[in-house]
Amino acid sequence: MMRAYIVDDEPLAVKRLSRMLEGTGRVQIVGMATDPEDALAALNRQTVDVLFLDVQMPGLTGFELLEQLNQPPAVVFTTAYDAYALKAFEANAVDYLLKPVETDRLIRALDKVTRAGAAPTGDVRALARELAAQLSPTRKLERIASRVGERTTLLEVARVSHFVAKDKLTFAVTAGREHAIDYTLAQLEELLDRRRYVRIHRSTIVNASFVLEIYPAVDGGMLVRLKDDAKTELSVARDRVRDLKQRLGI
Repeated sequence: MMRAYIVDDEPLAVKRLSRMLEGTGRVQIVGMATDPEDALAALNRQTVDVLFLDVQMPGLTGFELLEQLNQPPAVVFTTAYDAYALKAFEANAVDYLLKPVETDRLIRALDKVTRAGAAPTGDVRALARELAAQLSPTRKLERIASRVGERTTLLEVARVSHFVAKDKLTFAVTAGREHAIDYTLAQLEELLDRRRYVRIHRSTIVNASFVLEIYPAVDGGMLVRLKDDAKTELSVARDRVRDLKQRLGI
């Protein structure tokens, strides 16, 4: 049995991958985390055979986490990035899975880790740096300004749980507080990282990393509950449900 650890800031993606791995009968999951800092501490205390690691996470990226591991294990990246950007990994013991993860592809990744035998050492860090460099031009809007009178507040986009349009204004919501911004939702769709932000309604864009759960609404649609203090609920339009699920890897 392979000893595996899962790191992904999306709880639903962690649960789904955990369920898929256990279903193979080949993996013992010894830990999982949605906070990369927690994962770093845990992984430096124990030895695992394979690490399933999300690429893009707030606070600490998968690449940065990997750089700080005392002894990096075999790594399988889970990511929404296009496959062409990950070709550098195909000839190595490092593998990748595109979200939403497919069972057949997961089996092939496990086969590759098994064939690799001993975990890679320095190469895995070098490859992570190479991939990070390849992807850096794709970075999108990182900060956004909210102006009230003569005061301007700069908001970290990664900390914005969702954007909402109402009363002919657009608001960025952080920690439950609304900040008026000078963008339309259509403009934000072009500027935000589409791997992370998804339009779930004509009036709402949500940060997928803040999604705690999704469940059916009374009217036949779907609702999203966020992992903020208020457990905010947002409506998902019926024609947006599939896109949201794909973005969450479920």
